[in-house]
Amino acid sequence: MSHEPPPLIDAARADDIGRDKPRQIDSQTVHAGAVVDLSIDTVRFPDGSTGELELIRHSGAAAVVPVLGRPDDDDPEILLIRQFRYAAGGDILEVPAGRPDAPDEDWEACARRELEEETGLVPGTLRYLTTIFTTPGFTDERIHLFLATDTRPGRTDRDDDEFLDLVPMALSDAVRRVRDGTIIDAKSVATILYAARFTLGVQPDP
Repeated sequence: MSHEPPPLIDAARADDIGRDKPRQIDSQTVHAGAVVDLSIDTVRFPDGSTGELELIRHSGAAAVVPVLGRPDDDDPEILLIRQFRYAAGGDILEVPAGRPDAPDEDWEACARRELEEETGLVPGTLRYLTTIFTTPGFTDERIHLFLATDTRPGRTDRDDDEFLDLVPMALSDAVRRVRDGTIIDAKSVATILYAARFTLGVQPDP
């Protein structure tokens, strides 16, 4: 096995990462579930060799950080949720998020619906931020990140297995909690930091 470091790539080539997918030769479904499917795929790698990879296929999801006050405030208030997550061993802080109701539901509609269902807020304005792969080592799951502003009251409609509390806080506090390891959910880390750095211009206190 080679221990040489991987070759460096320049920024222009880095923009192409994720666009070209390894060619699938075969796929065997091991488990078809309500949320994910697990398959063993035979693929051809970039050097021409072939091998088997375990892959979890996921519908994808939308995540949204809602601003409760004015987005142009020096430190706007946002709303997070504290949700029970069995896989994480208990409650964690997150941004509202969820999967599409149907294969043809677009991601903005998914974000709007999930925000209202989980928090009871309806966004007046919904801004697309970016899309992330959650863990590309073994799943094709992508989460589409949004920022909601001009929110107004709506109606909650939570699933039977959703146990959550609403947690309002200043955006700088959320960024601080990312830094100190209190907020460790990947989609929430990405959404909070993206909104704070690139959209709302808020930094944590030293």
